[in-house]
Amino acid sequence: MPTIIRFDRCRLVMYFDDHAPPHFHIITNDGREAAYRIDTLRCWAGEPLSDAEEALAWAALNRDTLYARWREYSEPQP
Repeated sequence: MPTIIRFDRCRLVMYFDDHAPPHFHIITNDGREAAYRIDTLRCWAGEPLSDAEEALAWAALNRDTLYARWREYSEPQP
């Protein structure tokens, strides 16, 4: 589970060979976790995290990076 970036109260991670749609996980320092879609940045698995504001703001500015990592980690390679 590669950590993409760390913040004060959470970290943004992706799992290898994860299922569609393209998404990332935010894990808070106290262990709570939720998955967010890259396209909408909406929580679609777990409960929305109040500690995720900084990570979601970063994700909004770095969608291209997130999609590139998603392709690298979760899409079959030719």
